[in-house]
Amino acid sequence: MRNTFGHIFTLTSFGESHGEAVGGVVDGMPAGIDIDDDFIQHELDRRRPGQSRITTARKEPDRVTLLSGVMEGKTTGCPIGFIVGNTNQHSADYDNLRNVFRPSHADYTYYKKYGIRDHRGGGRASARITIARCVGGALAKLALRKLGISIKAYTSQVGPIALQRDYSLYDLSLTESNPVRCPDPEMAQKMQQLIEEVKADGDTIGGVVTCVVKGCPAGLGEPEFDKLHAQLAAAMLSINAVKGFEYGDGFEACSQRGSQVNDVFVNDHGRIVTKTNHSGGIQGGISNGEDIYFRVAFKPVATLLKPQTTVDLTGKETTLQVRGRHDPCVLPRAVPVVEAMAAMVILDNYLLNKTIKLD
Repeated sequence: MRNTFGHIFTLTSFGESHGEAVGGVVDGMPAGIDIDDDFIQHELDRRRPGQSRITTARKEPDRVTLLSGVMEGKTTGCPIGFIVGNTNQHSADYDNLRNVFRPSHADYTYYKKYGIRDHRGGGRASARITIARCVGGALAKLALRKLGISIKAYTSQVGPIALQRDYSLYDLSLTESNPVRCPDPEMAQKMQQLIEEVKADGDTIGGVVTCVVKGCPAGLGEPEFDKLHAQLAAAMLSINAVKGFEYGDGFEACSQRGSQVNDVFVNDHGRIVTKTNHSGGIQGGISNGEDIYFRVAFKPVATLLKPQTTVDLTGKETTLQVRGRHDPCVLPRAVPVVEAMAAMVILDNYLLNKTIKLD
């Protein structure tokens, strides 16, 4: 099982949903970076359960403890170990799942691969493991601050309710002003209402998270198998419930002509820029200095609070009624996870391309 992400800046995570704790080790973090404990905790708080009525009711403080790699408030360049305790597991809620396979979950595939699985909340397949990603992403963001690189994600679609694709039409500072994490307050209210209706029906719904990277210099990424957009795609597709990734105009460009989507170069007071940004800030697999923007599609959460047919370990058909606390829509809590993965990819590529001293 591969549990390490990245090349130079790496994150190795550990833990299960109903184990003692979730944690990880970040290696390759540049030395001398100021550690903002409140910022790291804030990033975790954005992901934690129980933050609104449209998320799971599981109550976890998700307090992170940094175990190493920091001295007198600065990174030392050594591995940063961290841990977050699990304090509110209701493992008994999953007793009826011990011998059955939940539809569209990793139960069956884990069982076929390993011959054993953790039926308590999905174990290693649980979205709770994204805690480690958010800590790693927070550390990466602290380093990216020194480079003037910012990363903002937001919920751009829930079910059929969607914002316009152009992120520049919205004030992204409003993203955290509502539980849905949508920068359009009016549309956010409609999205929240839909999520509440779906939840009341014991069902779930999916949507899209859009992410924008500003200040990224030109030259990041590789020209062949490690193209920057391919690395971003791999990072996003590794997140629970993700079903699709597109950057720039994405699939929308398929119906256009080259004359409509080519990004013309212009001279802006001595700086070469593109007049448009249909490419999403990446050309030939390498960043071109424009905003990088992409969209991540999330499926409806697979756990439904209504009866479903399935089979048990012997293949016998049965009816499954799930208990416990679950998200009716993953989008609001997925926003910080998307940002975290993007931050780790961008910092890793910066370190791959340059020998830097952040001061």
